[in-house]
Amino acid sequence: MQFDFKSIDRIDSIDKQGFIEKYYKPQKPVVIKNITKDWPAYAKWNLDYIKEIAGEKIVPLYNSEPVKAEDGFNEPKAKMSLADYVDLLKSEPTDLRIFLYNLMKEVPQLQQDFRYPDLGLKIMKGLPMLFFGGAGSNVFMHYDIDLANIFHFHFHGEKECILVPPSQSKFMYKIPHSVICREDIDFDHPDFEKFPALKNLKPYKTTLSHGEMLYMPEAYWHYMKYITPGFSMSLRSIAKRPNHLAEALYNVILMRHYDSVMRKLKGNDWIDYKNQEAIRRTHKTLNIH
Repeated sequence: MQFDFKSIDRIDSIDKQGFIEKYYKPQKPVVIKNITKDWPAYAKWNLDYIKEIAGEKIVPLYNSEPVKAEDGFNEPKAKMSLADYVDLLKSEPTDLRIFLYNLMKEVPQLQQDFRYPDLGLKIMKGLPMLFFGGAGSNVFMHYDIDLANIFHFHFHGEKECILVPPSQSKFMYKIPHSVICREDIDFDHPDFEKFPALKNLKPYKTTLSHGEMLYMPEAYWHYMKYITPGFSMSLRSIAKRPNHLAEALYNVILMRHYDSVMRKLKGNDWIDYKNQEAIRRTHKTLNIH
């Protein structure tokens, strides 16, 4: 069985008043197809260009292995030069990804290639983050720790995106003291017998091509899979809903530090406990036996 996916609106362009009324206020995702057409990045940004201007940079790499107790918060699995990583992406499938990397800070000339979109939200200008992945690699289902509004621009190839609204979090088998769900859930081929609450989900799904932007509203869960090698840039605007802003502050100030301490104290027993609790709490809430 598969999810009954809902489509995401795909539009050519929109002004800020239309964006606020149609998408931000109702917290509805949208793909804006032509938003980067007048950026230098639209013509310039591909893997070869990144290799040319930033190939000597040593970058952190992540893979798809489940979290272990000894792993630090966002701790990379490996490091290599960006030139070698681009060569790897182009030569063979790999699950090694670059995640939340501020290449703009290290290569300031990249900042001249894009413009902050005028869509009526104040964007945090110091945090344009880049993400890279090889064909078939994926970013596990999660929501961002700061619950921000995300503007996600994709370049070079195609990327599949699955989104779940925060209103459906009770079906997600969320891991306590984290912003992820059970990592053994396959969102491409869900196991509804093992995880029956997933049958209640009504997720969104879309594919991003070169230059397109996906707006992900506050606290949306998202799962990304690279159909081809490529990279994306995310810009963010802080959560405005009071409950989301409060959760974001709790996550950043308390939650992640508490989780780190418990990992050190209890090791993988803590990870096992949280995985069991994700199932117990979800099934208890929904009265599933």
